[in-house]
Amino acid sequence: MMSGSEEQQPDLLINKAPKRGTLYLIPVELGETSQERVLPSYNREVILGIRHFIVEEVRSARRFLKRVDRDINIDELTFYPMGKHADTALFERYLKPVQQGENIGVISEAGCPAVADPGADVVAIAQRKGLRVVPLVGPSSMIMAVMASGLNGQSFAFNGYLPIDPADRVKRLKQLEERAVREHQTQLFIETPYRNKKLFDTLCQVLRPQTRLCIAAGITTDEEWIHTCSIADWRRQQLPDLSKIPAIFLFG
Repeated sequence: MMSGSEEQQPDLLINKAPKRGTLYLIPVELGETSQERVLPSYNREVILGIRHFIVEEVRSARRFLKRVDRDINIDELTFYPMGKHADTALFERYLKPVQQGENIGVISEAGCPAVADPGADVVAIAQRKGLRVVPLVGPSSMIMAVMASGLNGQSFAFNGYLPIDPADRVKRLKQLEERAVREHQTQLFIETPYRNKKLFDTLCQVLRPQTRLCIAAGITTDEEWIHTCSIADWRRQQLPDLSKIPAIFLFG
């Protein structure tokens, strides 16, 4: 039989282990839409328990948190920038609160953090350090576009922005179309909204008539517009004005 001191020894060892927090990946609405429509109430519960946030843009993150709860005291929170002008060498330091037992939230400009987003660099560091990473439920324009497109949802690839140079862009589109045909893989990409029409015109000129193209714009907003048809059919249609609406382009 073990003595009382021996029985307590494992508990003493457990208490010596440093308590660690969690890195929460917090989705944001994709546009002007109510949070009740796209974000579960559980997200709010998590957010209200966090005092440290790694954010793509501090100003928009503060506005998002105020939409979560108008009574939240923004001045009591700490924000760490991870946008395009941020010093990536500091990202590791941002995670110190997690190692000290506090939770941290990662917030992007829109949609899900770490997907086509600098949050991926923060998550990579957290994973290397063995920290707990928890993604919260929220809208992803890429996944929702695939869902609504009617294109292959078993195999798809997000390619970000296409090259700006016209010749390079045409070359890249032909490569992606070949991959779509060869691997039966849906190809996704995006463009700056004011260039949506120009990209559409290029797609109609370059892609094969039988290739199916989907344009998914303004997902989850009042301006939502999702349509799929062949390039041959697109050439006979007039595209709505998407010059100010974020859109996902897919073909397969």
